[in-house]
Amino acid sequence: MSKVKLLSGEQIPLEMHKIRMVQKVNLLPVEERIESMKEAGFNTFLLKNRNVYLDMLTDSGVNAMSENQYAAMMQADDSYAGSETYYRLQEVLKDIFGLDQFLPAHQGRACENIIAETLVTPGSTAIMNYHFTTTKAHIKRRGGTVEEIVPDSSLEINSDVPFKGDIDIDKLNAMIARLGKDKICFVRIEAGTNLIGGQPVSMKNMREVSKICRKAGIPLVYDASLLSDNLYFIKTREAEFADVDLKEISREIAALMDVTYFSARKLGSARGGGILVSDEALFHKMRELVPLFEGFLTYGGMSVREMEALAVGLNETMDLEVISQTPIFVEALCNELLAKGIPVVTPPGGLGCHVDAMAFCSHVPQDQYPAGALAAAMYIASGVRGMERGTMSEERGDDGVDKLAEMELLRLAFPKRVFTYSQVKYVADRLDWLYKNRTLIGGLKFVEEPKVLRFFFGRLEPVGDWPEKLVVAFRKDFGDSL
Repeated sequence: MSKVKLLSGEQIPLEMHKIRMVQKVNLLPVEERIESMKEAGFNTFLLKNRNVYLDMLTDSGVNAMSENQYAAMMQADDSYAGSETYYRLQEVLKDIFGLDQFLPAHQGRACENIIAETLVTPGSTAIMNYHFTTTKAHIKRRGGTVEEIVPDSSLEINSDVPFKGDIDIDKLNAMIARLGKDKICFVRIEAGTNLIGGQPVSMKNMREVSKICRKAGIPLVYDASLLSDNLYFIKTREAEFADVDLKEISREIAALMDVTYFSARKLGSARGGGILVSDEALFHKMRELVPLFEGFLTYGGMSVREMEALAVGLNETMDLEVISQTPIFVEALCNELLAKGIPVVTPPGGLGCHVDAMAFCSHVPQDQYPAGALAAAMYIASGVRGMERGTMSEERGDDGVDKLAEMELLRLAFPKRVFTYSQVKYVADRLDWLYKNRTLIGGLKFVEEPKVLRFFFGRLEPVGDWPEKLVVAFRKDFGDSL
């Protein structure tokens, strides 16, 4: 994707693809949207997709595949063992990452399960730039704990720091000295810190972390699910790599790590996942778990058709025109919102635009889940489904008290090659209206709260009748419009 300058002087994202397959979407009247929200327990995860206009919940498993990916699916070798499809995918991964010890899995969290089963022991600690929800759950299930060590500045909403996902080197050294290397099960780098705004990690930082971990003998694990965005930012924000081929960057990253894993629902625009391991002994330990949890070693719970699509999608990830779409669309929406005075995380990261719900809904107490309330309000006002990334995504403590998140964000994700620029403008307009009416938004409270990953299927209800007031205000301003 590129930016183009119009005669007016305005710069806009220019889609570097054409649409050859479409899916009809629905934009329900606002009265039906509030009923859908009530039915979903004010949890956007529980909305039926038939009632959603733009699905910006996630980029996981909902990216648009290319014509070449669909074509590749027709050559799949549907064998239980020894499938040629597996060997084609293995060769692509070796070309991109420089590693040939590959274990397939059905998705990213399945990879996390195998990694946790292999490396985490009761009482051990996993150190990371920032946790992801399922990663943390797998570590805790095995009796481990998680420590996050991004620089303090990374938790500031507005910043000009280009790599807010970097690990704080001083904090890392101090934590290794305090805990002792034998108590640390691994250090993990997430390619784009999902929960603090999709912020990237610099190559400079990865080199420093790798050097420290290798000296201490601590395994270094890389979550490459959001690699495509991170490659874009390394190319555009680290001068050293402006003219370096994307494969060369990917190979250097993998060479710095002991374990690289990914969700193909994000990376490669297919469905599945995989683990690449540099150490042979560690590879054999993990290999034993694949038939137990996933499937045979040459499919690992994946459909061979998806594996063929993944092989093509991974190669497409090495095309700067392809991987630039999400960051450029995110930047465009962030700039639109900033121009309207709407608080968002800056600099714009990957994955999606992240609205600062703490500032947007400053009147809503944090224990009433302002990011969740904003996500519900956004759907009512627009039919757009976003995702809460805040206290709802944390877990309640053993004492029954909520652990308040460091950020309260409404994430509006950009699946690859899915939305058009006019839809981006629509999202900005409806958020603008909502911001002008933000005092109408109230809080939420749980009425059905699972103990683990509650944000996926917990149910809530509004504190007061604020959703109804929002509908009345919408009709007053928009009349017969949806």
